[in-house]
Amino acid sequence: MIKLNVRTFDESVRKRVLAAIERIAKAEAAASGAPRPPEITPLDQYSSVRNDANATKKLVDAFLENFPAGSIEQTKPTMASEDFGCFGAGWDVPAVYWFFGGDDPAVYAKAKKEGKLSSLPTNHNPAFAPIIHPTLETGVKALVVAAHAWLPS
Repeated sequence: MIKLNVRTFDESVRKRVLAAIERIAKAEAAASGAPRPPEITPLDQYSSVRNDANATKKLVDAFLENFPAGSIEQTKPTMASEDFGCFGAGWDVPAVYWFFGGDDPAVYAKAKKEGKLSSLPTNHNPAFAPIIHPTLETGVKALVVAAHAWLPS
């Protein structure tokens, strides 16, 4: 048995990759004289996480008004395997996925200076251990600010 996790930014690319995997697996089985073709069973599939541009601007503006200068940055798309993408796509509503840090500021600054941010453990990593304070307060504030941006005053 082989399990694969396929991540793409584009649905058409995803379809091509999955078709190529199936084609290669079947060809290898046939070439090796396997008694039957491989059984290919998708286990999970998630929609791509796509932030709505207008909703993102609205939240970024709200975050910039409520958090210290320099603490907000827009990141490039990531290859997260996340069910969040299913919500906006499934309900046809604008959605925005954001991150907030939980690393010790000194550890983060050192990793950034050394160009080693990718070496910091993230969620689902056994070494992931965000500092409780101010991470918890920042997360709660981000949720309140985001909700306030959308709810009528």
